[in-house]
Amino acid sequence: MFLIIMGVLIIALGILSIKKPTWGWHINEGWKVKGESEPSDAYIDSMKFSGTITVFVGSFFIIGGILSLL
Repeated sequence: MFLIIMGVLIIALGILSIKKPTWGWHINEGWKVKGESEPSDAYIDSMKFSGTITVFVGSFFIIGGILSLL
């Protein structure tokens, strides 16, 4: 059951990263830049890619959790 819950949370973070790739930029990277700035296109693309990978990893957690219940 724990794996299923973790899988759902991981998938939720992955979907958030795909839909809003700039949501954590100011906390993670924005403080390093002086003045007003926005994340680069490369940063946005890498966040979308990592979100996709995160969704796949979360899916494996859910599958593993379902298989452990059987």
